Formats: sequence, C-alpha cells, structure tokens
Amino acid sequence: MHTPKNVSLTEWRLAPKWLTFEIAEGGFLDIDVRIVGPDGNVIATGERESSGKYTFAANTNGVYTYCFSNKMSTMTPKVVMFNMAMGEAPKGDTGTNEGESATKLEDMIRQLSGSLASVKSEQEYMQVRDRIHRSINESTNSRVVMWSFFEAVILVAMTLGQVYYLKRFFEVRRVV
Repeated sequence: MHTPKNVSLTEWRLAPKWLTFEIAEGGFLDIDVRIVGPDGNVIATGERESSGKYTFAANTNGVYTYCFSNKMSTMTPKVVMFNMAMGEAPKGDTGTNEGESATKLEDMIRQLSGSLASVKSEQEYMQVRDRIHRSINESTNSRVVMWSFFEAVILVAMTLGQVYYLKRFFEVRRVV
C-alpha cells in the first residue's frame, strides 16, 4: 500500500481530458492525486482530497499517468471510484461550402455525444455518492438502534432496582 497505483493511457494531442474521482470508503475518505504528462511534468496535484474533478489539455502525445497515493494512512485501505474521459481534438477548418451543413451536423452530434457522456459521468458520480450516504445512514441507524436497546435495558434495570429498594424500605421488621 506504500506504492502509488498508476493508470496509464496513450492520449491524442490537444484533446481535453477529464479525471473525476471519489473515495467510496476507507479511513477519513482522503487520498493524494497526481497527474503526470508524458514528459514527466506534473500537470495537476492534490493532497488529502475526498473527491475531485480535473480537466486539462494534452499538449504532447504519449502516456498520461493518473496516480492515487495512500501514503498518509497506510494502515487503512481505500476504495477509489474514478472516471477518465477524453474529448475530441480540435479539427482543422475544412472551408468547403458544400459540406458545411454536414460539418455542422457532425459538430452538433459531437456536442450531443459529449453532453451525453457528461450526463452519464454525473449519474455514476451520483450513484457513488448515494452508496456512500446510504452506508453512513445505515451505520448511524444501527448505532441509534443499539443505543436505544441499551437505554431500555438500563431503564428496566433501574426500575427493578427501585422497586426492590422501596419494597425493602417499607418492609416492617419485627423484633422478637
């Protein structure tokens, strides 16, 4: 658990990249994240984050590394839910009038596809959040039930103790 886990992908040049992540469970729900380009330069970094969303443009071709590190709490394993996406690289200007309407239609389709991917990503993010919150709610509910049971047992014990004490207090003792 001391070594960071890397996820590498070969990317296209100038296409926008997205990385979203969420810590689903483990410890204080925090982790270090780092994005490194193919030239070894750190593009983005974050420390002790529970969730994040990074967007960057790839300026060079090559392997981009997304690194999640759990160095600060090596005793607690973490579950990281992450999503990577890549947009379309910018297209050059074709400049043809005849194919302009087809190009506009293609651009609209690309935009719609990107929006649909974004909605899907948000739905997955909401499912992870729902799972986390459901787990917290169930844990809290079980603690409340156990505490209520404990209080009921203590209340019954106190009642029995008081009845016994009062019974002995009013008991008439005869001396012979």
